[in-house]
Amino acid sequence: MSDNGDYIERTVEAPTLVQREEVRVVRAPSNTGWWVAAFVAVVAIAVGVFFYSNNQTSQADLQAAREQGAAQAQTDNALSNAQMSATQAAQSAQSAAMSTAQANDSAAQAAASRNAQAAAARDAAATAPAPQPSPQ
Repeated sequence: MSDNGDYIERTVEAPTLVQREEVRVVRAPSNTGWWVAAFVAVVAIAVGVFFYSNNQTSQADLQAAREQGAAQAQTDNALSNAQMSATQAAQSAQSAAMSTAQANDSAAQAAASRNAQAAAARDAAATAPAPQPSPQ
């Protein structure tokens, strides 16, 4: 066989005559493969251009994304500050309630002490002898 095509050789023997026959099949070159390759290349380039043009973001989109990120960061920061302030306010309220309770206890103890002193003074005055007139 050769690279250009198939080579067939037949030998036919007849009783009186020997006949030799050669048949060469020559295939003509075809450009179909090149056409298919060119079509695939054009389609690939078109798809690449399509994805490249749709994948680019504009400057306005980038700026909007930056502003949205900044706004989200400010919101998160404000939320964190509000939570810290609420925690401090709760601690202050608890401290104030404890101070008020201690002040009330102290005031109640002082009032009870004054009442006890007043009662003791009344008892002493009730049991004290009457004053005697002084000689003049």
